[in-house]
This record gives sequence, C-alpha cells and structure tokens, in this order.
Amino acid sequence: MGVFADLVDTLDNDHTSESTYASDSGKDKTTMKIAIPTADGKLCMHFGHCEQFTLVDVDTESGGLLATSCLTPPPHEPGVLPAWLGEEGADLIIAGGMGRRALELFSANGVEVIVGAEAGTPEELVRAYLAGRIETGDNVCDH
Repeated sequence: MGVFADLVDTLDNDHTSESTYASDSGKDKTTMKIAIPTADGKLCMHFGHCEQFTLVDVDTESGGLLATSCLTPPPHEPGVLPAWLGEEGADLIIAGGMGRRALELFSANGVEVIVGAEAGTPEELVRAYLAGRIETGDNVCDH
C-alpha cells in the first residue's frame, strides 16, 4: 500500500500534469477554426444544403485570419455534418439557419453555433464576429 499511496500523493501534487491537461483542453488556445456553410462564395442560409463549407483559421489574440479552405461536405443526413465538422476541428459555426437536432449535437460537443447570420462572404462574417459586431436575426431553418 505504501507505493500506491506515494503514487497517489505524487499525482495529487503534480502541478505539471494539471497544466498539461488544461492546455490540452483547448481553453488556452490562441487559434480557432470557424466553419461557414457557403454557396457561390457567400453564406448559404440553410446549413444542411450548402455547396461547401469555408473553414477559416483565426488568431484569437490578434484577430487575424490565418488560413481559409473550402471543403465539400459529405451527403446531408441527420447527424453527419456535426460529426464531420467536429473531425475537421471546427470551434464555431456561423450559419443562417440550422435545425434543432444539429444545434443539439454541436452543443453536446462544445462547439459554439451562431444562427441567423446575415448573408455575406466568409471573411466578412468572421471579421464581424471577431469585432463583436456580427448581425443576426431569426434562425431561417424551418425544421
């Protein structure tokens, strides 16, 4: 029992492992990935029926846009897009409209969602979000 007690005591007092876990949790991240459903280079009002997703990597400290990529989503089926965007590393989704179930799935996985965004290019929407002035209205999804 003495070796086990020593091990537990060491783990309890090991502040290095606590800070490692804290940094792995993403709370101290200085970058984030924002996903926006797009069609013809602008926000697609219905999340599940877009042509592409534009993923924008941003530096949260400087507010700078680091990289932008466009990905073709998998076929639309319930639950597929939230899992896929999670695998792509999305931290935030900016959408015109999104169904209730997709909102629940993102929330359960700690991904923030903004719905009711006004039409615009992904870069315009990301800059507005970073500046704290993104315009939103009603969730335009009807189901």
